[in-house]
Amino acid sequence: MSIGHPALARRLGTADAVVIGLGSMIGAGIFAALGPAAHAAASGLLMGLAVAAVVAYCNATSSARLAARYPASGGTYVYGRMRLGDFWGYLAGWAFVVGKTASCAAMALTVGAYLWPEHANAVAVTAVVALTAVNYRGVQKSALLTRVIVVVVLAVLAMVVVISLSLGHADIGRLAIGADITVGGVLQAGGLLFFAFAGYARIATLGEEVRDPARTIPRAIPVALGITLVVYATVAVAVLAVLGSDRLGASRAPLADVVRVAGVAWLVPVVQIGAAIAALGSLLALVLGVSRTALAMARDHHLPHVLAAVHPRFKVPHRAELAVAVVVVVLTATVDVRGAIGFSSFGVLMYYGIANAAAWTLTPDEGRPARIVPVVGLAGCVVLAFALPPLSVIVGVAVIAIGALLYGLRQALTIRSSRSH
Repeated sequence: MSIGHPALARRLGTADAVVIGLGSMIGAGIFAALGPAAHAAASGLLMGLAVAAVVAYCNATSSARLAARYPASGGTYVYGRMRLGDFWGYLAGWAFVVGKTASCAAMALTVGAYLWPEHANAVAVTAVVALTAVNYRGVQKSALLTRVIVVVVLAVLAMVVVISLSLGHADIGRLAIGADITVGGVLQAGGLLFFAFAGYARIATLGEEVRDPARTIPRAIPVALGITLVVYATVAVAVLAVLGSDRLGASRAPLADVVRVAGVAWLVPVVQIGAAIAALGSLLALVLGVSRTALAMARDHHLPHVLAAVHPRFKVPHRAELAVAVVVVVLTATVDVRGAIGFSSFGVLMYYGIANAAAWTLTPDEGRPARIVPVVGLAGCVVLAFALPPLSVIVGVAVIAIGALLYGLRQALTIRSSRSH
């Protein structure tokens, strides 16, 4: 916690933290990412999912140990500063805020595309405004809404799995690995599917609002990740068994297509509504995480200091939340959903790469994970980031470089100012 700044209220227990993590991960990603991942990996889709899960596990373990050591809002922005230096912490925060703000826009547009395609942008703006109002009233209300959303989404996914495996349309032979896979395709699928796993960071970024964070965070992160992996693997197997990798790779709404193939087309609207609710859950948790990281960066003057304010009644970073909402509303009119997802994945993988590097520096007394964990995590983040579609990599590198340049300019101005005095 930053000294001299108003503290956020510690109101979240382990169950709340797990639910927020689930709401972040079991969201629109599972409805949208399977198709592009299958297109990249072909019959190696499940291998891509396994790669994403391994990297996510390493990242989650490193993040959990660091969050227990530094239970303040900001996540890897704080860990990087404390363990690697101010620049690396800033770069992590920059990658997270920029990447996840783009992801917020993608999730908002997903809501609009499912609920009212002809007016997707207007629906997206309405969703951002409504969820910002929920967050503004306090994190407990956000956790409660997230719990409802998680239950609904899990029910829809369970329905799809049961229909897929029980109506005679599934063919386990479609799960076989063929000659159509490549290492690059599997890695690109892993990078795209990582987008759907990345929500466990939300637990760490809420570290200042969790009760007994040294115990709660290390418990909540692996539990949320484990539940998510089981859900994703089950859904991926069911969808592959019905559609096969070729048809899945060409589908824009694979879960809806599964229901159609199974002969229960009347359930398609249920799946569409479930997808929209899932996107709302992701958007809710994303705004929570981005605003808390913006709060931490504003406290250290890496973002405008006015964003460091905490509401005297609701104990939330209200100005940071409003600022994030304004940016997301603007982006919904200008950002392409697929491009936003690819760029978001690049930024978040860079963020976790720094988290793994920070975890490497922990001592055994500080709860350091086994050395192989941050090593595999860091290497996996770099490999998956640069295996993403070329445009996502180019834009991602450019934006990270801009962030580094801004940091350098700020440092130069600070030095010049100190010398002039």
